[in-house]
Amino acid sequence: MVEEHTVEASLPPETSNTQPPLTGSAKLRRLLAEPDKIVVCPGVYDGFTARLALRAGFECLYMTGAGTTMSRLGMADLGLATLNDMRDNAGMIASLDRSIPVIADADTGYGGPLQVGRTVSQYISAGIAALHLEDQVLNKRCGHLSNKQLVPEEIYLARIRAAVNARRQSPGDIVIIARTDALASLGFQTATARLKKAIAIGADVAFLEGLTSQTDAVNACKELAPTPVLLNMAHGGVTPTFSVDEAKQMGFRIVIFPSLALNQVYKSVSTAFDLLRREGVVSYDREGGGDPSLRDLFGVCGLEDAMRFDRDAGGDMYSDGV
Repeated sequence: MVEEHTVEASLPPETSNTQPPLTGSAKLRRLLAEPDKIVVCPGVYDGFTARLALRAGFECLYMTGAGTTMSRLGMADLGLATLNDMRDNAGMIASLDRSIPVIADADTGYGGPLQVGRTVSQYISAGIAALHLEDQVLNKRCGHLSNKQLVPEEIYLARIRAAVNARRQSPGDIVIIARTDALASLGFQTATARLKKAIAIGADVAFLEGLTSQTDAVNACKELAPTPVLLNMAHGGVTPTFSVDEAKQMGFRIVIFPSLALNQVYKSVSTAFDLLRREGVVSYDREGGGDPSLRDLFGVCGLEDAMRFDRDAGGDMYSDGV
């Protein structure tokens, strides 16, 4: 006799009375709904820097486009990264911990409305919580370099509209961040006017790139309220250095530090390489516990979780340790 099983009996017990975890976009929206909250996002560009940021306990990560271009292509941020480069990197980072939202650079959307729509759909499928779209020409450059070229306002708004429409047609969700680089060439009023029109179309967050004064920073938050405004703290860029507390006091709701990991790697790894080349030795910073072991490095990247998963499934690959 064939034994009959009900649908309920075939389900794992823990799925019957539990709520599904929040998606990254839902978690980010919840964070932005807290009126006195500022979301602090360290810039990460690969799995290892993302793992370090997760271990530090951040509530949200930012995948830097410049860092992605440099780490994946070995090239400067001059519009060379493609949709596939950016989506694959951001999706990998988002997959490391689905409970932590990832905000990712999406440059110009990589084409016209059809291409922008595909970008948004692909980012949603990859589990990315938020993306930002800008108003530079397709052959763009880093927002803190000079002589940026902009598209006409109607083309920029078509990008935002395409993003909103693609999100509406998708079974998932994503937070759309409208970015403008118009401040340097067109001035504050024109730049904020572009953002207001993008918000009216359906953008969730405003991003005024290249702020050069605290006055403009404060005024931007006031002009664009109640829409959350993002502050880009690109070290070595044109924006003055503000602390998280200062950013919060000015009215910002999100602050990203895109070059944080890049700068630290540049300094420390350059020093280590120079020492090895000149003197033939390797020296580690012994402050805080001595040299890292391979197990320390693997541990950051989920060694214990992987061993536990194997054991819980009945595997014995790591029963004697590693």
